[in-house]
Amino acid sequence: MRAVQVTQTTGPDGLEIADVPEPAGDGAVLIDVRAAGISFPDLLLSRGQYQLKPDPPFTLGTEAAGVVRTAPEGSGFEPGDRVAAFVFGAFADVCTGMPQMTFKLPEELSFEQGAGLVMNYHTAHFALSRRAGLREGETLLVHGAAGGVGTAAIQVGRALGARVVGVVSTEEKEMVARDAGAHEVVRADAEWPEADVVFDPVGGERLGQSLKRLKAEGRLVVIGFTEGQIPSVKVNRLLFRNVSLIGAAWGHFALERPDYVQEVATDLERMAADGHVAPVVGRTYAFDQVPQALHDLDERRAIGKLILEVDKEPSA
Repeated sequence: MRAVQVTQTTGPDGLEIADVPEPAGDGAVLIDVRAAGISFPDLLLSRGQYQLKPDPPFTLGTEAAGVVRTAPEGSGFEPGDRVAAFVFGAFADVCTGMPQMTFKLPEELSFEQGAGLVMNYHTAHFALSRRAGLREGETLLVHGAAGGVGTAAIQVGRALGARVVGVVSTEEKEMVARDAGAHEVVRADAEWPEADVVFDPVGGERLGQSLKRLKAEGRLVVIGFTEGQIPSVKVNRLLFRNVSLIGAAWGHFALERPDYVQEVATDLERMAADGHVAPVVGRTYAFDQVPQALHDLDERRAIGKLILEVDKEPSA
């Protein structure tokens, strides 16, 4: 089968499309991949900068959507089921998923949308509901509001009853954030409204600016640092203003709590049925275009969720 592999950690341009054996399905859900989500951790993995550092060669991709080929007895899955899964090795024709991290794909969603469902929407739900305690009627400020995790936060925030304000840098991104469901959209270089909760996957200088826009007892939840700089904070700002700075790292937390993950999956399924959750698919790529996709992420050109389409024809 085809697989996009890191053979040396030199970045996106060092990726190779390799012909590798199909994985065995022993004890796992064997999935014929139809689409895979392309995310920031893939960029970091290609450079050896992620917290997990597998030895090359390894196959990239942590988000897969496709059709079950085989599944362990008692897993709840049958051949032919449409699923979305958090996996390792999604950039391939076939991958395996742990039963507890594999989910039935809601009938309302396409495979491309399913490839953007698990990591982004579970992260948004974890950050907003469990970590920040977002409540109905509160104001939520979302940075990076046109990206994959930003559009997920907009939709989950609306489903939780918040008034959602997206922060973007261009007119094109403003349209995406509005289409995702933001009640209001402001530019990154303008003054932002006060908020009860700030969702921040960007980091850098924005973190300090965001703290200033928190209302009393507000919460700023940190998702990542796509700007590239990990900021430092003078904690007296938290003390004097009675605000909270919260971290939200979903992956490791979720892997150790399968019951919690299934509860969130059920809630997201409800949100999809209610019309709140519908992943925003941006540009789609073929296998040989994955390096370009990672460059688009790195240079912050990504709008919506970037997707590897397994059946897409290679570029000329």
